[in-house]
Amino acid sequence: MRKYISILCLCLAVFLIASCKKDSYKNDGGVSDPHVNMTTYDYLKSKPQFDSLVRIIDKAGLKDVVNSDITFFVTTNYGIVPYVAAKKFEKSLEVGTENFDFGIKDIPSQELSDSLKTYMFAGKINRDQITVTGKLYDSLLGPIPAKPGQPNSAVQYLIKFRRSFDYSSYVDHVDYVNYVRVTGSRDDLQLDPSTIPDDEKDKAVDVQTSGIITTTGIVHVLNGYHRLFFNAQSTGN
Repeated sequence: MRKYISILCLCLAVFLIASCKKDSYKNDGGVSDPHVNMTTYDYLKSKPQFDSLVRIIDKAGLKDVVNSDITFFVTTNYGIVPYVAAKKFEKSLEVGTENFDFGIKDIPSQELSDSLKTYMFAGKINRDQITVTGKLYDSLLGPIPAKPGQPNSAVQYLIKFRRSFDYSSYVDHVDYVNYVRVTGSRDDLQLDPSTIPDDEKDKAVDVQTSGIITTTGIVHVLNGYHRLFFNAQSTGN
């Protein structure tokens, strides 16, 4: 009898786990209660997966900005480690050796500040304000005009839902919050996106956890595969 009870409990546990996974698809894997009783900076500092991001915020002198009324698309350690490795490799080519200490502390503060502001947007942009069509925004860095001689190089940021039907056995569809760096015009509105030059193609990343509401703003956590600042430099490996 005990054997049958154990099997029944095991089946029930598997069912509950599957049900939880099913529900998690609805909010990008988000938490059930989106509110955290901390400022955005303190929330990030309380989570080990944002250790490197907090060091960048500190180095860039952006703590007060992070704690203002903004929406912040944040990157985990997984996306920052290869970025720092790429910057070290770039430096190694200049000095002719890889045998030197290099880290976030060695990247110029202004470079980090300007780049990190491209993930920050004034006010609260939560799921209730996001649509499948999306909306273009200027980040806290401000308007990024076209480069001289390159009329299609101006940059804005598109925040939208990327609708997926991959989980039709669970739900009708899943709306992933999508953060897109748009260069020139939106690729998704072009008749033939294949004609867009590589340096003008939009770059997009999904949010893995959306709508964390701190006491000061909104946090969206980007997919762990996203390298900070969409950096594509070689790491030398």
